[in-house]
Amino acid sequence: MRLVTLAEIEEARRRIAGVAVRTGLYAVEPARLRAAGVAELPFALYVKAESEQPIGSFKLRGAYNRIAQLSAEELGRGVITYSSGNHAQGVAYAARALGAKAVIVMPNNAPEVKKAATRALGAEIVEVGPASSDRRLKAEELVAERGYAMIPPYDAPQIIAGQATCGLEIVEQLPGVELVISPVSGGGLLSGIATAVKLAAEAGLADPDVKVWGAEPELAADAKESFYSKTLVEWPASKTTRTIGDGLRTQSLGVLNFEHVLRFVDGIVTVTDEEILAAMRVMLSVTKLVPEPSGAVTLAAALFHADELPKARKVAVVLSGGNLEPALRQRLEEELAAAKS
Repeated sequence: MRLVTLAEIEEARRRIAGVAVRTGLYAVEPARLRAAGVAELPFALYVKAESEQPIGSFKLRGAYNRIAQLSAEELGRGVITYSSGNHAQGVAYAARALGAKAVIVMPNNAPEVKKAATRALGAEIVEVGPASSDRRLKAEELVAERGYAMIPPYDAPQIIAGQATCGLEIVEQLPGVELVISPVSGGGLLSGIATAVKLAAEAGLADPDVKVWGAEPELAADAKESFYSKTLVEWPASKTTRTIGDGLRTQSLGVLNFEHVLRFVDGIVTVTDEEILAAMRVMLSVTKLVPEPSGAVTLAAALFHADELPKARKVAVVLSGGNLEPALRQRLEEELAAAKS
C-alpha cells in the first residue's frame, strides 16, 4: 500500500492556498495556566488553532484538496460524503467554491450547530442512524443511484495529504518542536500530521527526534486498541457514541490511515470525558480560543497525561475544531464564573 509523499503534501499546500488558511500557533502562558489552577507543566505548551479555518475546523484542508482534483464532468455530477459535522462543512464549503452540488449523509445525533452550518453552505443533508457504518452505506447507495463523486472523510490519499499540510505548518511555526499531539478518529488528521512531521524531519526540516502522538476519548478508544495490537479493530456504535467528543465517534481507523499511523505515529493516549470538559474550561479561561470537545482531547492529554507522553521541551497540541454548541459553551462559562466567585 503506497504512502503519501512529502511532494504530495507540498502540492496539496499549493492547491489549497487561498481557500484553507495558515492557522495560528499560540504559546500558552504558564502564568495564566497557574491562575487557572493547572499544575506546573514540564514543557512549553503551544496550541495549533485549526478553529481559525473558514469552517471552524481542519477538515477544509483535505476536502478541498480532494474535490479540486475532480474533473469538470465529476464536479458537474456533484459530490457526496458522510460525516458527523466538520467534514460535512469542509465538503460543502469546497464544493460551493468549485461550483459543485454537495450532498451530506449525517447521523441524526449530530450537533444542530453543525447541521445548520452545513445547510448554510448550500449542502443537501440526508440523515441516518448514529452508526458511522450507516452513513457510509447510505452515501455509497446514493453514489450508485445518482453518480455523485465520493469524498471520503479520511480514508483517501488526497484527504491525508490535505490534512498533512497542518503538520508542515507546525514544524515551520515552531522550530525545535519535540512532540505534536493530534486528535484521532478515522485517522485523517493524525495520519496526515504524523506523515508530514516525520517526512519533514527526514528531510532535515524538523527536529530529527520529533514525536507524534494521537489522543482520543477512552469511550471511543478503537484507534488506541488498533495501534497497540497492530490489528485494525472496529468498535460498535453503541460504544463510540457515548463520548462527548462527537467528532471522534468513528468506529475504526481508515485502512490507508492505519498504514500511515503504524509507519509514522509514536503512540496514542486516551482521556476521559471529564478531562475533555476540564480542558475546554482551561482553554476558554486562559486563551482566546474556543474549543469543541473533539478539539480539546489534545489539551486534555497534555494537562492530565503528561506522565504517559515522551519527555519534551516544546509540545504542540492541535485544536482541531471550534464548532462548540452554544448551550455547552454557556454551561462551561457559567461553571468558570462560579469557580471564580
